[in-house]
Amino acid sequence: MRFFLRALLTTVLLLTPALSVSAQKRVVFVAGPRSHGYGAHEHNAGSLLLGRLLTQENKGFDVVVHQNGWPADAKAFDGADAIVIFSNGGAGHPALPHLPALQRAMERGAGLVLLHYAVEIPADSGGKQFLDWTGGYFETNWSVNPVWTMQSVNFPTHPSTRGLKPYEINDEWYYHMRFREGMRGVQPILTALPPASSLSRQDGLHSGNPHVRAAVLERKEPQHLAWAGERANGGRGFGFTGAHFHWNWGHPMQRRLVLNAIAWAARAEVPATGMNVGVLAMEDLEANQDDQRPGNFDRERWRLLVEQWSRDFGNK
Repeated sequence: MRFFLRALLTTVLLLTPALSVSAQKRVVFVAGPRSHGYGAHEHNAGSLLLGRLLTQENKGFDVVVHQNGWPADAKAFDGADAIVIFSNGGAGHPALPHLPALQRAMERGAGLVLLHYAVEIPADSGGKQFLDWTGGYFETNWSVNPVWTMQSVNFPTHPSTRGLKPYEINDEWYYHMRFREGMRGVQPILTALPPASSLSRQDGLHSGNPHVRAAVLERKEPQHLAWAGERANGGRGFGFTGAHFHWNWGHPMQRRLVLNAIAWAARAEVPATGMNVGVLAMEDLEANQDDQRPGNFDRERWRLLVEQWSRDFGNK
């Protein structure tokens, strides 16, 4: 279904009219502003895509997407069952000036899902809170952000893995996260052993360090690329480190994993076969981009990949 039009407003409200509002799970997206150029870190396009799939391909979700940064409305998270942040991270993370607002939502049990760069939090400014809220985060001089081809093997039994099949995909998969001590309350969801080539860069804030080199190159420890965390008050958090390349949402397993995670974080029932992920064509992925398509973009390569993924893994 070609269902996208470029959004003209900073906030888009998406409703499922088949159910009463009281029966719906309210999911609030915070999409960061323009970031990396065409097809990468597409916070607005990615959030709109996931929000549409939640409401049009599934039932029971009331979705609001706040585009281009933190919502100005102080009541934006009122009643939210889950908050999804897809944005830049680090010192420029949009949540850092608003930790008290997030804290209030977390205290009442709202779920929190962090996508890609949004998992990176300064250890001394928000790290403690996000460790509590989601169970893990990207810490500079500890975690790394290389581009490599992840090959999943088996998934653990968890609502977020329902309907998933092992898959492989090239993305900027962050790894060597800072997790709660002893992995208390944390369930690894997507795990793979990175190749040695993913640590070919010199050591730096994001590229490498002695700790991660010992873990991957010496001890051969598989790394957790997505995880589910539970809080003492029953709230849920989820971190997903992929999604640098917007076109990877064209893979049915990639988007099912994240849609499952959002539903789980919102305390919705994830179907035994997983969330419906829709039928996407390249045109759907091209909608709502922050930048114009450059002349050197190899559209045909991505179009063929999306079609192949759909054939190999199905969409529904």
